[in-house]
Amino acid sequence: MGLFASCIAHDCLATVGYADKLCQGIPAESFARMPFTDMNSAAFNIGHLSIYPARMATLIGHEGAISNPAGWEDLFKAGAPCVDAGTYPSKDALMAHYMAGHQKVAELLTELDDSVLAGPNPVEGVFKERFPVLGQAVLFLCNNHQMMHLGQISAWRRVMGLGSAM
Repeated sequence: MGLFASCIAHDCLATVGYADKLCQGIPAESFARMPFTDMNSAAFNIGHLSIYPARMATLIGHEGAISNPAGWEDLFKAGAPCVDAGTYPSKDALMAHYMAGHQKVAELLTELDDSVLAGPNPVEGVFKERFPVLGQAVLFLCNNHQMMHLGQISAWRRVMGLGSAM
């Protein structure tokens, strides 16, 4: 196991712990509520984050190790509109897929040599321009990307009257 890969895995799991803490106190019937137009619900944010472990597994050479439920890619992809309650899977289903996917990515990373992460990012386009090295891309997806969306859930909690999770 490489030091860099193990650091990414460790921080990914810490981020997953924060997500769990943020979502624990949210009633299932409120999880997909949109208090304002253009304010992503907890359901959308968790669903969006839950589709990325499959992509990360592929990036690090484990294609097929994680798969997303049918329809989730379109429902939660970047740029997909957030819609109000009634469209998304249940809170339990979303949280289970999110947690399992990120835990699996962390497990796969602990088995990875840092030389793999030192290689080029195979995804063409803007993503490769921003993150030319594979390790940069994986670090972003495991940590920074999640924290951006978890920050949205933190703000959403306050708007919904649920207060801070910390």
